[in-house]
Amino acid sequence: MSVATPTLAELRDVCQPQAKLGSRNGEHWAGRLYMRRLSLRSTRYLVRTSVTPNTLTWAMVVAGVGAGAALLIPGVAGPLLAALLFQAFLFFDCVDGEVARWKRQFSPVGVYVDRLGAYLADAALLVGAGFRVAENASVAWVSVGLAAALGIVLLKASTDLVDVARTRSGLEAVTEDATEVRSARVNSVRRLAAAFKIHRIANGIEASLLFLVAALVELGTGGHAPTEWSVAAVAVVAWLMVPAHLISILSSSRLR
Repeated sequence: MSVATPTLAELRDVCQPQAKLGSRNGEHWAGRLYMRRLSLRSTRYLVRTSVTPNTLTWAMVVAGVGAGAALLIPGVAGPLLAALLFQAFLFFDCVDGEVARWKRQFSPVGVYVDRLGAYLADAALLVGAGFRVAENASVAWVSVGLAAALGIVLLKASTDLVDVARTRSGLEAVTEDATEVRSARVNSVRRLAAAFKIHRIANGIEASLLFLVAALVELGTGGHAPTEWSVAAVAVVAWLMVPAHLISILSSSRLR
């Protein structure tokens, strides 16, 4: 007997809970802007198949790591493919959770692979960018890409370690209110950073678009400086954010 295809409204109620989508840190801006509209239409048909959430999560990992490898392709084709693969990464990151909520197929393996994929994708992109620049400049750019990747991994790890610390201390999951910083000075710095949103280039989706723009500029002007500056900018922003994020965590109630 065939299973009826759920309506978009039915799916939205179950698969896109406002508690997650409305959270300040729970949803990427691209997800809210357009990807959740696309993903829900795909989820509508995926829930009728035997595809598991974990399979979709592994597809997310492949797309993310593939984006870093794509940057090794010369010319605009490499950054264009990398940007498209990161959009695929975001798509699979949306549909795996939606399918899991509808089918009620939750597992620690899925959570683990999802977080592992987030680390690997962003790191691979920056490592790939470092190698891309090194092909036309000094091999030292490989180290710059590795440094940027390490900074981004540390940023993600510092956030995830909050959950680890709370779990091992027998505390409940952190709430949205707990992220508020008690120090007025630290809050002022956070508001200033949020106003310019420079920190976003330390995210793989934004970084992939930055590298694409740099490649397009190079196509029109010649040279490789735009990509060099882009990789350097991500590295600087990532390492400025590492201590800032640590201070933000320790100044909030996330570990209390």
